Amino acid sequence: MKKLFISFIVCFLFTTVYSLDASKVASGSIVNTWTWEKSIGGNENPYLATPKTIGFNKKIIFTPNGRVITYKNNVEIRNSAYQVEKGIGILDQSEHDLISFEGKTYIIENLDNQNLTIVANDQDGARTIFKR
Repeated sequence: MKKLFISFIVCFLFTTVYSLDASKVASGSIVNTWTWEKSIGGNENPYLATPKTIGFNKKIIFTPNGRVITYKNNVEIRNSAYQVEKGIGILDQSEHDLISFEGKTYIIENLDNQNLTIVANDQDGARTIFKR
């Protein structure tokens, strides 16, 4: 019985450490200033929007304390919370890193040192591309 109890505790610790580590990596790497490059509509609403076609620049800043600050033409327009977590994508029913902010949830499709691509986690699946 004692071995079973110890095995249970060890298993619990490993699963807890994994889940905390996974969210920490995703949220830590997204912390930065991102400049909007373009948005591409999904299947139901195909479009291409860029700062030139829309007529304004957009920038978002993900802070280490869980806030996202949105700027339009260098004027702050929103300051809200964001959350990064693992979840299921609506379009492919697979597990992804998801980010939720400003009332929407997005799949983090690409995140590296210079690029951030998020896809709306809804039936349309509009894609937004940011650069550092």
